[in-house]
Amino acid sequence: MNLALERFLASRAAIVLAVAIALCWGFWSTPLYDLDEGAFTEATREMMETGNYTSIYLNGEARHDKPILIYWLQAASAHIFGLSEFSLRLPSVLAGFAWVFALFAFARRHADKATAGVAAILLALSLYVGLIAKAAVADALLNLFLVLAMFDIYSYYQQSSRKLLLRIFVWLGLGFLTKGPVAIFFPFLVSGLFYVSYGQWREWLRLVFYPPGILIFLAIVVPWHVAVYLDSGWAFFEGFYLNHNIDRYNGAMEGHDGSALYFILVAPLIVMPFGGWFIASLSRLGRVFEQPLDRFVWLWFFSVLVVFSFSGTKLPHYLLYGMSGVLVLMAMQRESLANRWLSFVPVLLLFVFFSALPQLFAFLVTQTKREYDLTMFEMGAEAFSGWPQIFMLAALLLSVLVMFLRLRLWQRLLLHGFIQAVLIAFLILPVVMGLLQDGPKAAALYAKEQGKNLVYHRAYQPSVSVYRDQIIRHEKAKPGQWVYVRVDKVESFLAEPSPYTKKLVFSHPPANLFAIEEKD
Repeated sequence: MNLALERFLASRAAIVLAVAIALCWGFWSTPLYDLDEGAFTEATREMMETGNYTSIYLNGEARHDKPILIYWLQAASAHIFGLSEFSLRLPSVLAGFAWVFALFAFARRHADKATAGVAAILLALSLYVGLIAKAAVADALLNLFLVLAMFDIYSYYQQSSRKLLLRIFVWLGLGFLTKGPVAIFFPFLVSGLFYVSYGQWREWLRLVFYPPGILIFLAIVVPWHVAVYLDSGWAFFEGFYLNHNIDRYNGAMEGHDGSALYFILVAPLIVMPFGGWFIASLSRLGRVFEQPLDRFVWLWFFSVLVVFSFSGTKLPHYLLYGMSGVLVLMAMQRESLANRWLSFVPVLLLFVFFSALPQLFAFLVTQTKREYDLTMFEMGAEAFSGWPQIFMLAALLLSVLVMFLRLRLWQRLLLHGFIQAVLIAFLILPVVMGLLQDGPKAAALYAKEQGKNLVYHRAYQPSVSVYRDQIIRHEKAKPGQWVYVRVDKVESFLAEPSPYTKKLVFSHPPANLFAIEEKD
């Protein structure tokens, strides 16, 4: 059996299976989550409804937090396949596929085929990569263009080529249309540090200000900026470049703050179950002055780490912008991985955490008095009890058995990666998303089936607008309309004086719908 597992892990089939499970399975079936997916996809739906493919609107109001490319891709997919979870997430899934392939091609070029295969599996099975690759947001697409630019920058350093240089500016332009300045900031910073570290700053300046490349970048970026200015004036430029870039960096937005150590602690988590492997790779930092690839990768990683550590807004996936190259080094150094405790303890703790979810939720029920949290925790305790907990305990037992296989340490960790991917794709993610979003989705679809317009009561869940196929606003409801009320707002809603009757017509926690009717 050990020989068969070794052959499997060294085969293309292992890469295909990792991608299929972690980056693909079930992306078409789980409901859209709020707020992020709901906001992106409702803006796409409104784009299709209005026919305005220049400016971005959400709930009928201008949305300035991202450029246009992801919305165009989602709209194109929805035009082809119809508006659904499948079509709206498909651009991210395809970006995830391309991300893995780009890393494989880079590692094969600068290392060897076996290393490329291991690196591709590491990327596909890393926890946060699988999550964002199946989400209808801009991050998988941004990571794709970032790694393509970074990989081509290093490849150009190794062997200059006009084709490579021009291609870098293509990736920068597409990345800029996806998420703005961050797509050019890190390639600019990292390449500058790298070239300067070798005393080649003049060569770096020549490359940065390469006229044909700049023209290509401008040809990609400028037309839409001109179009959005003609359509809505300076609003996007002020909202996006000033508010959602400068203000987001200077202060925490939407409650996403943290200490300067936040990303240091998060780094092992986002590549689980390879967190211990990642920590072990840090011991090889001494090679940063010996090998160009090591130097480039660590400059890349630490640039992202340091820059975002001083950012006011902190989200775990920000660090992914700098992790892809590290996974290549981890694959290259796989045979030197020797510390079993460091490798396996984080994995086992994660699986123990999963296995104890019913008890954890039951404990949390006793720790809160907030109606919404109480409802979610009670539903979570019930949803993960019974066969789901048996499934998670079986995964924990299997992970323990894998520890004792007569395989190399890195091979056993890859097997743990497959166990984690199956657990998340087939159980944890569907259950969690179902708990959070089955109710809002069902409420919206029921209102659509009944032909009723919705209004919100002290709620903001844009996914409801997607499923209802309607812009839903916060306003006083009129007779004939239905009101979307979250479970923790029902009491206050019913207590509000009104000349109309409020009748509960639908309930699927945490969502409720009330019909507004004239009094007899």
